[in-house]
Amino acid sequence: MDKQEEIEDIPGNLTKESIEAKLKEAQERLARYESYQKLMEETGVSQLSITDADAKLMKNKNGFAVAYNPQAAVDSETHLIRDFQMTNQVTDHGLLESTMQEVKKANPENIVEVVADKGYEDVEDMAGCLEKGIIPHIITDDGKDGYEIEIPYEEAETDLTSTNPEELKKALHAGQIPEAYAEVIQEMKVETVRRKVVDEKQEKCSRYGSQEEMLEKAKEGYFVRDPERNLVYCPAGEILRQKSIKKNGNIRYANKNACRHCQNRNKCYKGKGEWKEIDFTKDQLQKPCKEWLKAEGKKPEETRAKEKWHYEKKKIVKFFLKPDKEKMNQRMCLSEHPFGTIKRAMGATYFLLKGMRKVAGEFALFCLGYNLERAKNLLGFQKMMKLMEQA
Repeated sequence: MDKQEEIEDIPGNLTKESIEAKLKEAQERLARYESYQKLMEETGVSQLSITDADAKLMKNKNGFAVAYNPQAAVDSETHLIRDFQMTNQVTDHGLLESTMQEVKKANPENIVEVVADKGYEDVEDMAGCLEKGIIPHIITDDGKDGYEIEIPYEEAETDLTSTNPEELKKALHAGQIPEAYAEVIQEMKVETVRRKVVDEKQEKCSRYGSQEEMLEKAKEGYFVRDPERNLVYCPAGEILRQKSIKKNGNIRYANKNACRHCQNRNKCYKGKGEWKEIDFTKDQLQKPCKEWLKAEGKKPEETRAKEKWHYEKKKIVKFFLKPDKEKMNQRMCLSEHPFGTIKRAMGATYFLLKGMRKVAGEFALFCLGYNLERAKNLLGFQKMMKLMEQA
């Protein structure tokens, strides 16, 4: 087979013009992706959607999708949606207090109880709810009866009979159980503990200074963390971004695509996986890459930071929050009912608009339509119309 026959066998009949066009297209794509990378580094975000800047990549039953995470507060008696909050937070952690905020404003002197699934498990969020007059009943792990919560101690005169949020907060921080929480709070006690206090200046910025200095340090054989932008430089000069937060509070960083195509992969680590994952505590700024340093004939240097923190004695209040199991068992039929109706009966499978504000408006229409349908089923059409006319 001669060269002419080999050229004819190439699919697509490539020409000089077509190759130049493809190269130009690839260069434009590279420049576009580099601009995305620069924007992510400047803003410190861990992900960037080029179709909807406010949306985030989230896990669902079908895998992953660029989406929003709407939160809804559903009335336990009528199953009407009392309020909602549109978020782009990937998980539900820490969203309970903010979701119930408007509902509580409508009942300022009444204790509001809320039932939520385990995705809302966040002790700081639970403490915030209790301070606002909201009792959280969050599903616990098997074998657990509740949650241990810790808040700072503040001495104050309290009125244990009051349901006012300010009085409730003062009572909790003074180590006293308000009467409204007598059934859900147990084993409250005040303790003096020795706690590590992080220096604010060193917590907010890296000890290596500029991005260029951190990158140079990383190329010596270290993983260097930039806490301001929440990313890690690896010895190959690539950027690892946050993958997850472990149960112990450590932050895990990774870059699957960079590791798969890295020429120095064997020099970096010899794990069985396809990419490197590195964990950092909130205080750590540097970790040695042992395999890399060994290949370079170097020894890891001392990585302990200079006086990044000090210890102080603090007074804290500890107590045990015991949710009501009967109310937790009702969660599925309460909160899932409206979402099931909106998706199946009303055909709302995905948002048609883009941007947080527009998507929130679209979801508000879903909630309004659901509430009208629900009110019609509860009251009947004629009675509902009569009440609407009176309003």
